[in-house]
This record gives sequence, structure tokens and C-alpha cells, in this order.
Amino acid sequence: MSSFFKFEILHKSKISKARVGRIHTPHGIIDTPNFVGVGTNGTLKALDNKLVDALGLQLMFCNTYHMMLQPGTQIVKQAGGLHKFIGRKNPIITDSGGFQVFSLAYGTVKDELKSKGQKRQNNSVIKISEDGVLFRSYREGNLVLLTPETSIQAQKDLGADIIIPFDELPPYHIDKKLLKQSLDRTHRWEKRSLDYHLANRNNQAMYSVIHGGLERDFRAESAKYLGALDFDGHAIGGSLGKNHEDLYELLNFVMPLLPEEKPNHLLGIGDLKSVEQVVKSGIDTMDSSHPTRCARHGLLFTSDGGRKILAGSAKFDFGAPVPGCECYTCQNYSMSYLNHLFKASELTAYTLATIHNVHYMVKLMQTYRQLILEDKI
Repeated sequence: MSSFFKFEILHKSKISKARVGRIHTPHGIIDTPNFVGVGTNGTLKALDNKLVDALGLQLMFCNTYHMMLQPGTQIVKQAGGLHKFIGRKNPIITDSGGFQVFSLAYGTVKDELKSKGQKRQNNSVIKISEDGVLFRSYREGNLVLLTPETSIQAQKDLGADIIIPFDELPPYHIDKKLLKQSLDRTHRWEKRSLDYHLANRNNQAMYSVIHGGLERDFRAESAKYLGALDFDGHAIGGSLGKNHEDLYELLNFVMPLLPEEKPNHLLGIGDLKSVEQVVKSGIDTMDSSHPTRCARHGLLFTSDGGRKILAGSAKFDFGAPVPGCECYTCQNYSMSYLNHLFKASELTAYTLATIHNVHYMVKLMQTYRQLILEDKI
């Protein structure tokens, strides 16, 4: 483990695989298990980063692909790095750009499940080769070649605390032979990414990405190969199944195969239904845009399920949006007012709703950490 990056396990639950720990980074501590908010373009949608820091979100996920195309990673580097550019003091993790590039070919997970793995027509991916992926920028139309080396250099320019190697994201519906070819290429790409990273660590940690779809032998192979390399932690990516049961079964199989002494991350999962089971499986951090997206659609998180801001009764509800909540929104405004803002299409509506959901996730993870310390989950 690097001197600028350290992981310590404080407690292991006696009734599950859950654990409480701390990840030490150059920009502060991440208490685990923890939720990671997604700031695609360097900000959580509807919130500025000073506010995000104030809400206590310890780790933010930013997307290299989008930052490469706008404003460009060289601009961010000239600004002094991503932390200075976006005004964030706390830790940041960036992805490789691979997810976005391959989603150009197959669409979102939901789209891909419907299309059964068929490539989209008129997508922006020009060519996928051993070297990398050649695609057309959705912003200016110019050709961009994303390789393990260019992906890592982009993340060096951004200067995130935790970075991710370039990987291939195969579709859910894929022949096992093609999945094996994809897995082998991903391993070669991740090794190239790691070699490029180790030549200049730049006070950054790198997590591998464990792949293999739902094939247990492939997942085991991936965990064994990548677990033996000099990564600082490990992420679980690729297809995680089509329902919650697939996800839980996969995690229960994969987690014991990973080095216990290193932190781990679950890519793209963070809905309320999944969180507790994910924590019980031993996941340390997980990222998702689900809480902020729900907020923009008028759904407030509560311990009893979601509260719909646009429900008919909300118009006459002059109490706090979520009674008992200590967030800024619930302490200062009524459900009736939020209902009015959403109906009037006021942008403030998205900010106030997002404040609540991010606050809720921060407090929820604090609660889970305490329950683990007490061996209750």
C-alpha cells in the first residue's frame, strides 16, 4: 500500500461479511462502507461542490470520458487539477471512460437488455481493437482514440485520488466465447493501464476492475489475475445481472476471492433496495446516480420508502417534506412549497430535493457503519 493511500479495517461484523474501515487519501479520509455520489461533469447535478462538501459526501465519482470532451483534461490540469477546478476539498474517484464509450455501442443497461446485445445503429464507436477504442466525439464530431495509456494520462491530468484502469464493458447478452475474448482483452488493457500508472503514481491509487459477467469461472479467473497485481484496491464491474438476486449471488461468490486487506468498490450500484445487502457482502464503497436522479424526478428518500413531491396530497402538506429529517431542505421548507416549485419547473426544486436525498444517503451509511460496529448487520 502506498504511503499516500492506506486502508485500515476497524471492525468485522460477527454475523455477515460487512466491515467498517477507513481509506486514507491525499484529500482526506473515506469512512467505509460508504455511498459515492456521481458528479459526471465535476458536480452532482443541481448542487455546487461547496454544498456537497457541507453535506458530508466524502467521495465523489467523476467521469473521465465527459471531462475529456468538455472542457478537456489539459484545461483541468492547467487549472491545478480537478479538485481546484471544481472547488472540492474531499476525495475524488474517476473512471476510465470505458463505460461511456461502450455504452455508445450498446446503449444503457436497460437499452442493452431490451436489444439482447445487438449493437446500436449509428452509434459513435468507429472501431474496437487491441489498441483501444476509436470513437467520434458527441460534442464536436472529431475522432478520439481512447487507449489504456490515454485513459490513464487523462486521469493523471485530472488528479483524482483513486483512478480506474481502461476496461471493456461487454453486453449482458453475449456468447460465452466472446465474453472470454473480452475478459482476456480487459486483463491486457488493465495490465497496460497499471504499468503506465506505476511509472508515475502521482499520489494516486488505482483500483482494478473485476470482470467476467455472470460466469463464475471467469469472475474467479479475473479476481485471481488482477488480485495478484500491484493494484491499491479492486472494483467489481461489468454485467452484474438483470435483477437484485443475480447481483447478490455474484457478490457472495466474488467477494471472498478478493484480497481482504485492500479496499473494494462496486461500480454503478447504489439504489436503496440494494444497499443493505451490498454492505452485508463486504463492499466498502459504491457509486450511483440513483439518489440524485430520483430527486430530480420528485422522489424524496425516507426510511419508509419514497415520498412523491407531485402527489395530489402534497399540495396541501404544509409540514416538512420528510418529518424528522434534519437536512437543510426539510428544516426550512414545506412539502407544499416543493410541490409548487416542481409544478412551476423552477430549478430550485431540483436543488432542494437533491440536498435531501444526498443528506439521506450520508446519514444512512453512518447508520450502517454503527450497526456493523454493534454486530447487528
